[in-house]
Amino acid sequence: MLSFDRFWSDRRDRVAVEIDTLIVAGWAGRDMAAIEHHIEELAAIGVPRPSSVPLFYRIGTGQLSQTTHLQVLGPDTSGEVEPVVVSLADGLWVTVGSDHTDRKAEAAGVALSKQLCSKVVATALWRYEEVAPHWDRLILRSWAMIDGQRVLYQEGAVSGLRSPGDLMQRYSNQATLPPGTLMFGGTLGAIGGIRPAARFEMEIEDPVLKRRIGHGYDIEALPVVA
Repeated sequence: MLSFDRFWSDRRDRVAVEIDTLIVAGWAGRDMAAIEHHIEELAAIGVPRPSSVPLFYRIGTGQLSQTTHLQVLGPDTSGEVEPVVVSLADGLWVTVGSDHTDRKAEAAGVALSKQLCSKVVATALWRYEEVAPHWDRLILRSWAMIDGQRVLYQEGAVSGLRSPGDLMQRYSNQATLPPGTLMFGGTLGAIGGIRPAARFEMEIEDPVLKRRIGHGYDIEALPVVA
């Protein structure tokens, strides 16, 4: 069960949400050159090329979290900021999330790696219909704590990614998602390459309505023992 503060127009409420379908859209860029860059970025750490793009990975809903302290197995994981669409009984909502992934396992199989780490989402929602008219102007950012330094890890407009409408149509042949569905919508290339961190912070900014949703979590790497 997830809890969200929802913001729309001049109103606000808080809801508890049970998600029964979790989807991660992979290779979801609009620009094939940018997709190829991300494929090569992952290939550099041993991740095989996808069979097609985009791909939709079904993930166990038990992996959804709003934690501020994430435990992972070993030192080979990293976060990546993504726009997130949540379908509720009263329509579509938007937040930001991190598709935290085990990069060592990813080299053996992307679908497997997606199941091994929690998918962290923020605790606030915007109504999708309020941002849809200017969707391409939304900005994603993430920061990572690496060697004791907080560095900008990702930054760019969501115009580099397929729109939620495009992804939903490709996934379900419909312009929406069934209530209880949450979809991660793709990520941006990492500045300086993919690497692990002690902390990951993320945000989505709406420069038109002048607001942001952010979330951060510390990463504890548990020891790998034989």
